[in-house]
Amino acid sequence: MLKLRILSALLLVPLVVLAVLRLDTANFALVATIIMLLAAWEWGALVPLNGRPARIAYLLSVTVALMLLWMVAQREWLVDLTLGMALLWWLFTLLWITRPDWGRGTDGTHVLAKLILGYGLFISTWLALVVLHSRPDQGPVWVLYLLVLVWVADSGAYFAGRTWGRAKLAPKVSPGKTWAGVYGALAASALFAFGFALYTGFRGTDLAGFVLICMLTVMFSIVGDLLESLLKRQQGIKDSGNLIPGHGGILDRIDSLLAAAPLFALGMRWMNL
Repeated sequence: MLKLRILSALLLVPLVVLAVLRLDTANFALVATIIMLLAAWEWGALVPLNGRPARIAYLLSVTVALMLLWMVAQREWLVDLTLGMALLWWLFTLLWITRPDWGRGTDGTHVLAKLILGYGLFISTWLALVVLHSRPDQGPVWVLYLLVLVWVADSGAYFAGRTWGRAKLAPKVSPGKTWAGVYGALAASALFAFGFALYTGFRGTDLAGFVLICMLTVMFSIVGDLLESLLKRQQGIKDSGNLIPGHGGILDRIDSLLAAAPLFALGMRWMNL
């Protein structure tokens, strides 16, 4: 299994980097759309939607939503509104994680609520990535930075958790996660953000604001990870899918990014960085 994970990573990481840096924004948006749709398909199983027709219908509705969003993505007020709503969604999710029995049912109300939440997550993540990629100041580099920030945080959490992890973060949601992992994620990402900020030329309040944005982004990325863990736990499954050998499904790989991308894009816009 470890060899399979390593081989998959060695193949996928260069492809992701090339897609981010080499594609223009229109083609990057298309790739991001495919990823969001694959994630939406897996989300349908976590809701859960019973039957393939229902999952296909949900997938088609997300496709239409992304197509409409692409047509109006140049409207700044709509971008700000969507990213601002994402912040509210993730604040609600944080509350939900502290009460993991919420939403455990499979009646119509619970299913509808999770479907709507899914719309918000996929739309806001897609929009955040496209907006970052289209920035005139090396937009693709900013997308790559965000991805690396999340990877650095995950690595810091893993090593700190294995070394010092004692106190559990959310034992009813994800028993393997610890507070030491959170501190490790924040410490590793803070060093990375600080170094990148200096390299980019940020100084003074801009530097402090940028590092603060990155720390908040990492904190919410942990919430994104916990959300998927909660949904999988409610359905009694280990992985969201099996599309990526050794790594599970698409949602297993982008759960942190679903929260990180809109929060990072929103923070950068709010602070005019």
